[in-house]
Amino acid sequence: MTTDGFLTCLWFDGRAEEAAHYYVSVFENSAVGRVVRWPEDGPGPAGSVLTVEFTANGHRFLALDGGPQFTFNEAVSFQILCADQQEIDSYWTKLTGDGGEGGSCGWLKDKYGLSWQVVYAPLLRMIADPDARKAARATRAMMGMGKLDAAELEEAYAGE
Repeated sequence: MTTDGFLTCLWFDGRAEEAAHYYVSVFENSAVGRVVRWPEDGPGPAGSVLTVEFTANGHRFLALDGGPQFTFNEAVSFQILCADQQEIDSYWTKLTGDGGEGGSCGWLKDKYGLSWQVVYAPLLRMIADPDARKAARATRAMMGMGKLDAAELEEAYAGE
């Protein structure tokens, strides 16, 4: 890893290495990098994981085994911009599986409690359309969904 740019640090309670491998399995263009373990004289148990560097879909992360003091909440989420329903379904299934849970408007929490927005990419254009009626129809349709339905969003936007 380089020292330039941004690195997102994710705080875990004893599951940093497991989480890094999980995210690498979900996203393409991903890999686990350096794993740093506590030394013999460190404050953590010798040999246990302190940090794990990984890349998921080209985005750099550092998974920190920091303990139970902090947990994830919806104030921070990651958006996955999807081109079609197949991509939406794939990410939704992978991220809600094994203990994750779906929410509304394309939001979900994975099994670690991290929030994601699985977004139909054209929706961003739809809800920002200068034609307020089109934007409102697309927004209303989205508000009534859990996992986003690309065809239904397109129909609502078109007024069908």
